[in-house]
Amino acid sequence: MEQNMNRSLAQAPLGSLMLKFSVPCILSLLVSSLYNIVDQIFIGWGVGYLGNGATNVVFPITVIALAAALMIGDGCAAYLSICEGMEDSESAHRSVGNAILMMILSSAVLVAVFALGRDSILAAFGATENNLPYAIDYFNVILIGIPFFVFTNGLNSIIRADGSPQFAMASTLVGCVMNIILDPIAIFVLHWGVTGAALATIAGQIVSALLGLYYLFHTKSFRLCRQSFAPRKNLLGKILPLGVSSLLTQLSIVVIMGVMNTTLVKYGALSEYGADIPMTVVGIVMKVFQIVIAFVVGIAAGCQPIVGYNYGARNIQRVKELYKKMMLAETVIGLVSMAAFELFPVQIISLFGSESELYNRFAALSFRIYLSTILLCCIQKATSIFLQSLGKPVQSMLLSLLREFVFSVPLVLVLPTLFDLGVMGPLFSAPIADVLVFVITLILMRSVMGQLDAAAPAEPETRKSGEAALKPAHQTV
Repeated sequence: MEQNMNRSLAQAPLGSLMLKFSVPCILSLLVSSLYNIVDQIFIGWGVGYLGNGATNVVFPITVIALAAALMIGDGCAAYLSICEGMEDSESAHRSVGNAILMMILSSAVLVAVFALGRDSILAAFGATENNLPYAIDYFNVILIGIPFFVFTNGLNSIIRADGSPQFAMASTLVGCVMNIILDPIAIFVLHWGVTGAALATIAGQIVSALLGLYYLFHTKSFRLCRQSFAPRKNLLGKILPLGVSSLLTQLSIVVIMGVMNTTLVKYGALSEYGADIPMTVVGIVMKVFQIVIAFVVGIAAGCQPIVGYNYGARNIQRVKELYKKMMLAETVIGLVSMAAFELFPVQIISLFGSESELYNRFAALSFRIYLSTILLCCIQKATSIFLQSLGKPVQSMLLSLLREFVFSVPLVLVLPTLFDLGVMGPLFSAPIADVLVFVITLILMRSVMGQLDAAAPAEPETRKSGEAALKPAHQTV
């Protein structure tokens, strides 16, 4: 079976391979994005934009929890794949057991820190006098679900590495469907407002976590036992560094969200829009943006095993051809998204509730300005994942951090003071950052393509399987 898979990666048409590997990944990421989108839609219609503003204020704590989950889960998944390639079953099951211990410990620490610092955290992420009561209600319930959220997302990475991406997707989908069913009941029937929306969210998270727990008794490549959970410092020292890139990427999102929210509140209060409209609208814009990114990242991440295997097998021309096909797909997604945001911003924002003309006007400006260069962003993010597939984590992380942190944060802080832009200033931070990072991406990829050409064998190699071809592929996980 493994030889058939290797032959497929080396010989099957790249277009069909992209569909086979990318679709489950896209669907899994879309389902994760829908958790927040669904809450925003129902809260917008049942509570109003202040309720949506409250969820935007609380959202960064879930991103922090996701950062911890992905650092542990992605790191363990990468190490598990390496162990499988080395046929080291002992380290495989112990790495998963230690990862689960870390998930439990980290989620407990996060709950304690969030609970003790609630008011300071909400203030740091842009809570206003008007939306603070809603934010507190939503925060208190979401906090209960943090352990289940960390466990589900961390374990899903391990489940995919164990060869069951469909199960990982299904467990997340079931939780999302439950959230969709319970949201309208809690908000419109029981009239529980944002508290009801939060309860629906954690109910879905609990179900997904239970499905993940069930999978641990039906794994494919390892079997857990009591010894699996004995803490091993040397294992943690190998697992956690492999997940640092995922951690930093998520934390950079938290930083930009915090800076963006507080800046919009500050300068919004000095404008005709007030403090609440800009912060609420941009929060929705960023979450809609995540739907597009689910497609972008899903395609690129789905192609990782194809890129990794062929790079390890020195099929350089096939690697380059795959990158071209990826870029074509990402370009189509970017162009379609850009057209939708430029032509139909009011229709999109109306999905999240019916508000004032002033609210809709700022929403239209936000979509048209903030996401005007989404095409460039799609190309940059896909390229970042492609570099990771080639075993170049430093370059990959560089592209991610440049956009989300290095350029965006200073721009959000500085632009409002330039040319009297005020509350409109932060909206221009994304397009400027996208252009700058796109230029860097072009320069970097020109160098990488030159390196690929230099690494190409003098004569075509015909290896299709075997330890020599497999080991480099595992190293690029």
